[in-house]
Amino acid sequence: MRFSTRTAWELEENALTARLRERRARGEEVLDLTASNPTACGFVYEPEALLSPLAVPAALEYEPQPFGLERARAAVAQYYRDHGADVPVERICLTTSTSEAYSYLFRLLCDPGDEVLIARPSYPLFDFIARLDSIVLREYPLLYDPGASAASAHAWTIDFDALRRAINERTRAIVVVHPNNPTGNYASEGEREELEAICAKHGLALIIDEVFLDYPIDSNASPKSFAAASGPALCFVLSGLSKVCALPQMKLSWIAARGPADALSDALPRLEIIADTFLSVNAPTQAALPRWLSGRDGLQSQIRDRVRRNLAALDARLQGTHADRLALEGGWTAVMRIPREIAGQPFAEAALDRGALVQPGEFYGLPEGRAVVSLLSLPEVWDRGLELLPID
Repeated sequence: MRFSTRTAWELEENALTARLRERRARGEEVLDLTASNPTACGFVYEPEALLSPLAVPAALEYEPQPFGLERARAAVAQYYRDHGADVPVERICLTTSTSEAYSYLFRLLCDPGDEVLIARPSYPLFDFIARLDSIVLREYPLLYDPGASAASAHAWTIDFDALRRAINERTRAIVVVHPNNPTGNYASEGEREELEAICAKHGLALIIDEVFLDYPIDSNASPKSFAAASGPALCFVLSGLSKVCALPQMKLSWIAARGPADALSDALPRLEIIADTFLSVNAPTQAALPRWLSGRDGLQSQIRDRVRRNLAALDARLQGTHADRLALEGGWTAVMRIPREIAGQPFAEAALDRGALVQPGEFYGLPEGRAVVSLLSLPEVWDRGLELLPID
């Protein structure tokens, strides 16, 4: 039987996953420092407030609108107004996930074999989406200031020389995650302007993933959405309920478009046909969206408090050890600089043998000697797991 080469993935377990499975099969405790599902991290969800909007009569009505129901898109527009951006509802397209949003945009912008530029390090899911949509990803580096401290701002920067060299006749778009996962860096104002100029010059689209926008580490920071800019490039801003409302199970995200009027007039009708082909967003979720977005502050506050609390605990644990933490500005993850091996074992495997699960930095395109942890973990798990790390 022949299958599509798009699905010819390496399906064997990596060494860390195999060790984790074996440890759990033996009944041995694993303190998970990688937990990123907010619904499983002990946050307080209000069932009545979150579930009652699903029971409204509108949830029983089917209105096949390609971009989604106008009242739902109006709630997204209000979210952006809260961020200082005026996005008309006709430029907002609802999707079931940011993964689907990426796929819509890759199909809108690219023919098979065309190229999209993404940052390295970055989240590994992009590889799967790109392969399924028959496009090629080219990487541009994020550079880390070797003199930066854990508290430094803008310690990570885009390598624009490498980005420009990566552009060729098949390049169609540049993806920026703002803030990046896992490095946690927001694009600076200067980087925004340079990205816009490069895209305008080469006729490229800018795809901005802002799912972690609302989670700055600094409580006084107010990160600016790319939707609030008015640059010369065609720009698509992505976000969704998974992070904005900590509701990944509700499966609703969106694309907000901005840019030159002529580019938008060409792009939006095409995007509408793509969305109309799938009509993927369900009516109950769209009906509930205005209530969920308007009530997002409660869960966001819990998450920001948890992230800051766990980050402080991590910094305290790292003091006087053989490891340290790289600077981050936002998001839910932290990158540690750690010994590459412990007694001949890779660091993550040595940590797991002690009962603590971390992710090797290589999973994200980081160099050796890096490990990634999630700052969402339950405090009692986090504190005990940190003590097990082989860094003393």
